[in-house]
Amino acid sequence: MAIVVLLAAGALLALVLQSRHDIDREARNRSVSVAQTFAHSPDLQEILTSPDPSAVLQPLAEQTRKAAGVDFIVVMDTDGIRYSHPQPDRIGQRFVGTIEPSIEGKVHTESVQGPLGKEIQAIVPVTSPEGDVVALVSAGLTVDSVAGIADRQLPVILLSLAVGLALATIGTALISRRLRRQTHGLGTQEMTRMYEHHDAVLHAVREGVLITDGEGRLLLANDEAGRLLDLPDDAEGRPVDQVGLDRPMAELLLSGRVATDEVLEAGDRLLVVNQRPTRPRGRPQGSAVTIRDSTEMQLLSSRAETARRRLKLLYDAGGDIGTTLDVARTAEELADVAVPQFADFVTVDLSDRVLKGEEPGPGADMRRTAVSGIRSDHPLYPLGSLIAFLPSTPQARGYGTGTAEIVPDLRDAPGWHAQDAPRASAIVGYGIHSLIAAPLKARGVVLGVVNFWRSQKPEPFDDDDLSLAEELVGRAAVTMDNARRYTREHNLAVTLQRSLLPQDLPEQSAVDVAHFYQPAQSGVGGDWFDVIPLPGSRVGLVVGDVVGHGLHAAATMGRLRTAVHNFSSLDLPPDELLARLDNLVQRMDQEGDSTATNGGVLGATCLYAVYDPVSRNCTMARAGHMPPLVVAPDGTTTISELPAGPPLGLGGMPFETMDVRLAEGSQLVLYTDGLIEERSRDISEGLEKLRTALSHPGRDPRASRSAVLDALLPSQPSDDIALLIARTRTLGPDRVAQWDVPSDPSEVGAVRSLAAEQLEKWGLADLAFTTELILSELVTNAVRYGAAPVRVRLLHDRTLTCEVWDGSSTAPHLRYAATTDEGGRGLFLVAQLSEHWGTRYTPEGKVIWAEQLLPDAADGPP
Repeated sequence: MAIVVLLAAGALLALVLQSRHDIDREARNRSVSVAQTFAHSPDLQEILTSPDPSAVLQPLAEQTRKAAGVDFIVVMDTDGIRYSHPQPDRIGQRFVGTIEPSIEGKVHTESVQGPLGKEIQAIVPVTSPEGDVVALVSAGLTVDSVAGIADRQLPVILLSLAVGLALATIGTALISRRLRRQTHGLGTQEMTRMYEHHDAVLHAVREGVLITDGEGRLLLANDEAGRLLDLPDDAEGRPVDQVGLDRPMAELLLSGRVATDEVLEAGDRLLVVNQRPTRPRGRPQGSAVTIRDSTEMQLLSSRAETARRRLKLLYDAGGDIGTTLDVARTAEELADVAVPQFADFVTVDLSDRVLKGEEPGPGADMRRTAVSGIRSDHPLYPLGSLIAFLPSTPQARGYGTGTAEIVPDLRDAPGWHAQDAPRASAIVGYGIHSLIAAPLKARGVVLGVVNFWRSQKPEPFDDDDLSLAEELVGRAAVTMDNARRYTREHNLAVTLQRSLLPQDLPEQSAVDVAHFYQPAQSGVGGDWFDVIPLPGSRVGLVVGDVVGHGLHAAATMGRLRTAVHNFSSLDLPPDELLARLDNLVQRMDQEGDSTATNGGVLGATCLYAVYDPVSRNCTMARAGHMPPLVVAPDGTTTISELPAGPPLGLGGMPFETMDVRLAEGSQLVLYTDGLIEERSRDISEGLEKLRTALSHPGRDPRASRSAVLDALLPSQPSDDIALLIARTRTLGPDRVAQWDVPSDPSEVGAVRSLAAEQLEKWGLADLAFTTELILSELVTNAVRYGAAPVRVRLLHDRTLTCEVWDGSSTAPHLRYAATTDEGGRGLFLVAQLSEHWGTRYTPEGKVIWAEQLLPDAADGPP
């Protein structure tokens, strides 16, 4: 009935919607027909050209409207000004609707909110013989008129639906009555067949079924119940207490109480009984009883429970052992899994070499690595003890042969007692009576021994327990060997990484530096940092990151760090240095593809900055690295907008530099992404935390480093972390002397005199002679072979640096003149007199520099 009602409601809704749609469409068609008929009337255009078209069109439009059965006919000019309207006061006002399509000669219909309310209207153009639109005619009906037509059709629809609903209801009632008659009016054959089926099923099931009445008589017993209870053939119809049942079973059947899975003895069987009361068709209450034999199931379930516990132990071991690549932690997990499910106490003894990641050595000296038990006051060797097992002990035999061994009774084990007689007596007195010593053997190597001790259960370990112990230890041994191998590789990678990173930062006067490095918990990676002194008292600051962990990443980091040192010795600008480093990484990738299975650099980033303490200018470029932060002396911290550039190895794209002028005491902070990136937070959030930690005035680099690590250092870093904080210093005017040199060889003497005077002021008169020789050669070469302007600069720092600037990019060449040559010894002489010399290029030309060591009495600025 509910379905029929829903169908009727749906049909009603569909009919109403369809009726309204049809009426709406009919209203639009009628509006178009009336408007077109009026627009094509013969005298309309003549009336429109008359002096007062409204006087003629208003009565004509009203007469036509009433005859056509529409609500309005409006005539208007092409600007939409009405000539007629059902409401005369609307004449001369602008028409409400869209007239643009009709001005273009199209018939347009629409629904609008007009003066008469919600309207459906058609707008038709009036065209001249030449085809021009000279006026417009609109006709239509209001929505109320359309709805009224639909409402008049609604009673007919409702009546039709009511008739259909009544017929459906009558049909449903007749069908239901028919079905009820068929359900209760079974014939003789059907009833016989149903009885035969029920009787066959009742006596075929492997479960006893009894039915008793309220007077304690046995009404029905199937074949299985007769077999289980040993009932006589004439038991049905007799009282329950007279068919030979055991007393507990008879009492249960006579009581009529509810019973669920009660176990009763019947001869040599154990029966599981269920009983529920019944009240068939109002007769006195009886009971329905089911019985099944559980004698064999008890034994099988005991064995199954033991197997289930062992499988669960192995399953737990698979999930709980080996969660980390740490040998000691893996041993602890093995001991915890086995207690108390398998043993009361478990101890794990490993070779010391295994704990260091090395291959186990000869001998049975082992370190107690894990202890777990049901109590903590046991007399076993404590955690961390180094135990030298005697050859007579099961531990030593298992470590030597790789075979597990049972000691069923520790009281009768003289070889075990010989190890430590007082401790052995204490262990036996504590109640520990049985032992399994199972060696940890993986890939043919014995790593140690696991000892399973039993105290609470009186029975000793048996062969089934030994098999389980071997299976458990075998699974754990593979995991432990993996951890050992990882420890070895990790130690090698740490050693390599530490040897490749700078041990002590070089001395320089441009910046005060604080640094920090920490490898990832999962393994050493390829992060590095560097501080490189450059000519002219400048310094290069480097931070880089090689993707990945392990030996390959550490070795790649070492190659890149060496390359940066080599490229920096050429005194290249940061963008050119990164370009050469990018080419090197591309070649390393190509070599790796053909020479190593894991070869190639999966990804590397780098940031290189050069700071000049004289100009206080810092030039930076980065290749896919995190942007540096600049901390002003007042504590204001900004994230540099240095263009990122592509990571190293991609090639094809240039690197961009940015120049920043830093006030003295500013801090430049370089770092790798491991410091700010975590799974639990976004990189932008990490950057903001880093900026907040640095925003504090008056800190030195070490204090800033401590603040950053306190705020951002994770307890278990998933990636390497490198941090470099450099506070800028300046080389003041009292340490710098500079002169412009005219392009005249005769000015060389004046330059020598000025230099000698300046060295006298600095207390470096001992260097005057060599300095004059160096400047003579460099200035002469610049005047003769270079281009203007020529400039000389002396820097008094940890060394005395002579710099000669000129506007030519021609590279100087060191020549070794023969004894008969008159020239060619200039740069050779400079190289002999100075500690270091070289050339660097600038956008305006080049600089040739030479450094001299200071005398012991003038070591430079503190």
